[in-house]
Amino acid sequence: MKKPHVDVITMGCSKNLVDSEQLIQMFEDHGYSCTHDSEQPTGPIVVINTCGFIGDAKEESINMILQLAQAKEQGEIEKLFVMGCLSQRYPKELEAEIPQVDKYYGKFNFRQLLSDLGELEETADVDNYRRHITTPAHYAYLKISEGCNRHCAYCAIPIITGKHVSRPMEEILSEVKMLVEQGVKEFQVIAQELTYYGVDIDGKQHIAELVAKMSDIPGVEWIRLHYAYPTHFPIELLDVMREKKNVCRYLDIALQHISDKVLKDMRRDISKQQTYELITKIREMVPGIAIRTTLMVGFPGETEADFEEVLDFVRAMRFERMGAFAYSEEEQTYSALHYTDDIPEETKQSRLDRLMRLQQDISADIHNNMVGHNYKVIIDRKEGDYYIGRTEFSSPEVDPEVLIPASDKPLEIGMFYEVTITDAMEFDLYGKVV
Repeated sequence: MKKPHVDVITMGCSKNLVDSEQLIQMFEDHGYSCTHDSEQPTGPIVVINTCGFIGDAKEESINMILQLAQAKEQGEIEKLFVMGCLSQRYPKELEAEIPQVDKYYGKFNFRQLLSDLGELEETADVDNYRRHITTPAHYAYLKISEGCNRHCAYCAIPIITGKHVSRPMEEILSEVKMLVEQGVKEFQVIAQELTYYGVDIDGKQHIAELVAKMSDIPGVEWIRLHYAYPTHFPIELLDVMREKKNVCRYLDIALQHISDKVLKDMRRDISKQQTYELITKIREMVPGIAIRTTLMVGFPGETEADFEEVLDFVRAMRFERMGAFAYSEEEQTYSALHYTDDIPEETKQSRLDRLMRLQQDISADIHNNMVGHNYKVIIDRKEGDYYIGRTEFSSPEVDPEVLIPASDKPLEIGMFYEVTITDAMEFDLYGKVV
């Protein structure tokens, strides 16, 4: 008997995407066909993997659940399941408010869905890292841990996911080898806080050792690191980045603020001076590195003087990549319990706009300086009249891309080419293959 089709929809971050890919693999192993992120999911089984991080993300996930709950009521789909961070955080509330969902799962028990469909014994030994890659075949996200032991005042992630749990190193390396055999060349290493990797196992940071061992696996051509934490940053990781040619000169490290007062209130356990020294050290030890950071405006008590410090910081550091967002109060967090969200929304938005305008100018200047230089570029896809690729300084989906005219000569998706940058915009580059 033919198994029903399954639509899996992923909301939120790349860590959620890895979970969805594991679920899809499990469905396919049991004879189901699956579609990921269909524009019009029709099921008959639909699974929504939700995000519960901040207000906008929660609203987006809830709207998706409501939309598909209505589709179920109208007979367009038969079964609707919800998993992920939102249902991990608010299971009872969701069950009460949207009872059309057949069952809610959290962040860690989604494998039970196969058991509930009668496909898997609850005690079955499930391979935790086999998954159906939904990204282009040449790159994949590699999740090395779950949870977080940091206690930033504004962040609900520890509330949702619990304490930091590192995956065994051998399991991660086995997954890398398996993915290489499937054709993956580029690995986006992800964690809520990757520099903490290993501390929960033996009290020591092992991220440098892990990345070095990954880099030695034949077929691994690019490794890119996401979501580092500045406090107690493992400097030995910079040695690996400098010495291993397949470790991209790229680091995603969220700094959030620079004012000593705000950093203390945020419970970041780092000072302004230490932050400046760390970024300077990173640039000294890994020449040419692209640093991506995230900054927050409008945290409770942030004065105009505090915000001006942020602007001065960005002018001085000239980050190659920067994202920013306005503070959003999250229930049960330290800041929600101890501070008053006292910055008017219009002030938050004004500060955010000013910060992003500054970054646009910096990005445009950095890109203009790339014109005339050659870079190794991987081709992700073809769109219209252009092939779309990235340098080692760009992560998929969030960073600037390189557009290469398709009329020049045929290129192969997933292959590397040497490309001369011919023109630059604020957030994209144009080039031609050498």
